[in-house]
Amino acid sequence: MANKRNLKKAINQICEELFIEAVAASLYGTEANKDNTQALLVAVIKTQRNYISRVSHPEPGIKAKNYYKDLREKFAAQASEIADQINNI
Repeated sequence: MANKRNLKKAINQICEELFIEAVAASLYGTEANKDNTQALLVAVIKTQRNYISRVSHPEPGIKAKNYYKDLREKFAAQASEIADQINNI
């Protein structure tokens, strides 16, 4: 398991890239997609806040290794879902 600092940096970098891609899609997209793009921007920010706070405060009663493995898997799934939505704009 990587330490918490590296995990937080990775989450921040991925969310930053997703945010940049969503902004680029909004700038070069049509007016009809503005609402979808704004919703995606909010989703990226909420995802980042959620996972950063979950790194800092693990759930009690779960082994740390299992907790962080599950956290990384869920984050990767959610990030890929957001990336797919950005590509569909």
